[in-house]
This record gives sequence, C-alpha cells and structure tokens, in this order.
Amino acid sequence: MNALNINNLTKKYSGFTLENISFSLPQGCILGLIGENGAGKSTTIRSILGSIKYDGDIEILGQHISAELKERIGVVLDEVGFPDKLNANDINRIMKNMFSNWDENRFNEYLGKFGLPKNKAFADFSKGMKMKLGIAVALSHNAELLILDEPTSGLDPLARDEIIDILNDFTRDETHSILISSHIVSDLEKLCDYIAFLHKGRLMLCEEKDTLLEQYVFINITEEQLAELDENAVKGKRSNKWSTEAIVDRNMIPQTFITKPVSIEDLFVFMAKEED
Repeated sequence: MNALNINNLTKKYSGFTLENISFSLPQGCILGLIGENGAGKSTTIRSILGSIKYDGDIEILGQHISAELKERIGVVLDEVGFPDKLNANDINRIMKNMFSNWDENRFNEYLGKFGLPKNKAFADFSKGMKMKLGIAVALSHNAELLILDEPTSGLDPLARDEIIDILNDFTRDETHSILISSHIVSDLEKLCDYIAFLHKGRLMLCEEKDTLLEQYVFINITEEQLAELDENAVKGKRSNKWSTEAIVDRNMIPQTFITKPVSIEDLFVFMAKEED
C-alpha cells in the first residue's frame, strides 16, 4: 500500500498555479520534495492536509482526509504555531486531550534529547528550538505518516544530523512513512528514498533517489558534440568559451564519454535552469 497517492493535484492562485501534480509515496519510505521558494511545496502539503481547497484527488493511508485520519499523521509546518505563552508542560497537557495515542513518556524523552526546557515560554524559544518542539510533538502520538515542511530550517549542522537520525529511526518500522520538503538538498540526499522536483508549480520528476544518482551523470564536451546527442538525453547544461558541462542520461549517450557522478542538488539546479 502507498502511504500517499496524489493524482492530478491543481491549485490556482493569482500569479501562480500548482499544475496537475501526481506522485505516490510507498509505505515505509521517505520522499523528499525539492524546489525553490515559491515552487509549490507548501501548497502541495497544505492540499494534502485539507487546509486549502484544490482540484484533483489525494489519498492518505488509503483514505481521504478526515478528523480521524489526522490522528495518524504527524505534521510540522515551516512555522510552528504554538501560542507564545505556553511552555512544553502546557503543550503536553493539551496534546493529551487532542490525541488518543499521545505518549507522554516519549514526548519527555524528545524534550531531553533536544535539550528543550519544560517551563520556558514558547515565545522565548529560538527558531531552531521551536522547530525541535514541533518535531517532538509530531513524533509523540504514534503517527504512521509524518508530513514535514522545512523541518531542518534554522538548525545548526549537528542538530540537523540529529533530526535526520531520528527520522531514519522512525521509518525502521515499515508501516511508517515520511513526506519532507526542504531547500537544504544535502539533508534530503542523506535521508530520502524518493525525490520529487517541483519547479514553478510543475512536477519535473519523481523517482527513487538511487535510480537518479545512477542514471544521470556529468560530461564535459564541446557544443558540437552536444548538438549530436539526442536532445532528450540532456537534462541541463552550463557553457563557457572552452567547453560545455552537461548533465545527461547515461543510457542515452555513447559509452566512450568520460562521466562524473552528480548530486541531487546538481541535478535539480541544472534541470531548473534548463526549464527557465
């Protein structure tokens, strides 16, 4: 079963359209949603959560969104929105009443692991502390699907690695899945099984990460050599007066070419520039 199925998702705003997006997240996997600011990542997530109206069809854990289903979803948005006067103890008491599966011991364990004070007002938390508290809440009510919008934003590299380790542990249970958006592509490359690229409201691709890293490579060639390649083989290029560096599908070029590996960030940047 897929944890998430999105079919023909479209959302129109003045000046922006999220256009006919379709992808799936297999159960037990982590899918990273990559895109520049304004690409449509947050619109996609808000559509999944039913917080905005949209055209298309979305199934979560085999169902359409409902109040009961939301108990099975852990959510951290880019702005963690607890009232300023509350502290972690207050939030614990509130969550006990909101979630039937709330695990107070687990919540307190995460507070300790993240170094979060129990009695300090939320207003006095740094951005990174606020994000850690949101993640602690999302992980403490036995959710089956985590939906995370920029969860490592504002965190230092050590804290980001800690979060990545915790999310990896979460999906050791094959019934657990994660959809995570981030502009820190290196984090997603460490973490994700699948990668989806959004650019200006359109889905450029969605594929297994390892397949992408195997399929696409860098080559350095002349413009004349580039012109001889199948145009479908070239996913992006960068030229100077001496040569052209291109990302290509290794299956569509002669085996005589010397290739270099790409990163997920390389692939996204080159593809996005090619589309512009």
